[in-house]
Amino acid sequence: MNSLSGGAAGGAAGGSDFNPENKSEAEIQRFCQCFMNELSKYLGPDIDHPGMGLGVGAREIGYMYGQWKRTHQVGAQRGRGLLWGGAAPFPHATGFGVAHFAEALLQDKKDSLKGKRVLITGSGDVALAVAEKVIAFGGHPITLSDSSGHIFEEDGIDASKLSVIKKIKADRGARIGRYIVASTTAKFLQPENIYSIPCDVCIPCSGEVHAIGKTEATLLADHGCKMVVEGGNLPSTQEAVASFKKRGLLYGPYKASLSIGTVANGPNLSHRPLASTAELDAALAERGLAVLTQVKRTAKEFNAIGDLNRGTEIASFLKVAEVMMAHGAV
Repeated sequence: MNSLSGGAAGGAAGGSDFNPENKSEAEIQRFCQCFMNELSKYLGPDIDHPGMGLGVGAREIGYMYGQWKRTHQVGAQRGRGLLWGGAAPFPHATGFGVAHFAEALLQDKKDSLKGKRVLITGSGDVALAVAEKVIAFGGHPITLSDSSGHIFEEDGIDASKLSVIKKIKADRGARIGRYIVASTTAKFLQPENIYSIPCDVCIPCSGEVHAIGKTEATLLADHGCKMVVEGGNLPSTQEAVASFKKRGLLYGPYKASLSIGTVANGPNLSHRPLASTAELDAALAERGLAVLTQVKRTAKEFNAIGDLNRGTEIASFLKVAEVMMAHGAV
């Protein structure tokens, strides 16, 4: 994923197997501090750097930075990213990037998100940002979900409805089902399987790995879905990806879509500062088109024209392999 970002980043990303949903504030803080004790051995300007992601926001990075300061002699610095005492000006960049990649895929087919019914899973920062940008593109998000179930707005979630959902999800431990109290048109867990809801585009952003298998992929295709763009890590099984291809669905793999938002990470912002959301949008659109072009070109070069999944995998591998070869046998 990082190798497609266009920046001077490594070829992979990682994290920890820790679920913050059922933990207290004190437990989260202690975990972040213990995690940083070990992670700090592998961090530095020329080594690696942490960033926000699934379950990790400004609060968690703040706890990690506090522990970093306790164990290292550091001075206050500006403009170097959150770990170095900077700010997180664009927490929505990852979700916006996913939506920009979806728009780029459709534009490549002389289409757009305008008027499209978009099925979104998840309701975290990425999912909510995807919904916001889909609305800006003229699309209609129709679902959001969490571990308690999903909500379905047949006529779409507009900006005002999304604002209500954001306020609900801002409360620690709040479940998406609370939204039906504020809406007279929303349905909760109706139908039971979210993937049986008719849609034009599906953007899975939940944290569930392999949430979409062959059965779910078939349901999506049977109910009119024409494109799947992944907004979470590993949401689709290999069988699902094969089913997308067999049924003729456009498919944007997560390694490509999630690489777009890296234009707003600390190291990239230090090289290319972004002063406003408008500048962020321009940078995301530019990066989305660049990644799509690279992936398509690579797929064509390796006799897999139109297969964005293979193009993404090969392009990612090539960048890492070329660097390894340049370094010799080390």
